[in-house]
Amino acid sequence: MRRLLIAGNWKMNCGPYDAAELLEGLKARKAEVDEQVDVLVCPPFVSIGMAVKYLYDTDIQVGAQNLHFEENGAYTGEISGSMLAESGCNYVIIGHSERRQYFGETDDSVNKRTQKALEHKLAPIICVGESLKQRKAGDHYDLVKDQVSAALEGISEEQVLDVVIAYEPIWAIGTGETASPEQAQEMHEHIRKILADLYNQEAADSINILYGGSMKPANAQELLSQPDVDGGLIGGASLDADSFSEIITIAEDLA
Repeated sequence: MRRLLIAGNWKMNCGPYDAAELLEGLKARKAEVDEQVDVLVCPPFVSIGMAVKYLYDTDIQVGAQNLHFEENGAYTGEISGSMLAESGCNYVIIGHSERRQYFGETDDSVNKRTQKALEHKLAPIICVGESLKQRKAGDHYDLVKDQVSAALEGISEEQVLDVVIAYEPIWAIGTGETASPEQAQEMHEHIRKILADLYNQEAADSINILYGGSMKPANAQELLSQPDVDGGLIGGASLDADSFSEIITIAEDLA
């Protein structure tokens, strides 16, 4: 039975002081619900230490938004998997659409980062998804299949059980648009079939597939009610303790 995972991607928001304020609010509200849902926050690098400090006595986990695929070296501005693990991270987002669009992430680099994350016992949240142009052209299923397959190249059946996939309809991120529950379910079901073909049905049924396209309190229940939607990778709504906590509560009620 897959546990729902509600993950907050803070993106380039909340330095240490703002992070502390947000985490205080989240802790207070999270204490009011049961513990049937896994909860994760992914702050910017400078706020990871603050998040670990504030959340050490809770079941809320901390993740990062990226990592480099080399262990160390002359890579100014980059962060290694060992650094993240040492800092207290349990998860790391890999291949987010914004990383692909603005910073040149490729399917190959996503695969390398995935392998490095697993090497350091960090659960990779691998992001896949299509643009509006690709969806309108009818290429979205093949594109996502290629992205998932490339990201998992060389990943064993044992390792893949620690992987999370996040489906991002790029056309629904920060646009006010949201994939319908039916559209989300169709792609999540498609991704699970890809995983079954790459590994087996048992492995596919064990892997969390998150929806990453502008989930908020108003649409969370419909999206999380879909059989193959195992949680959300939350952007804007994760920056408000009330909104993020409301999504967690909705998930708890469905668990």
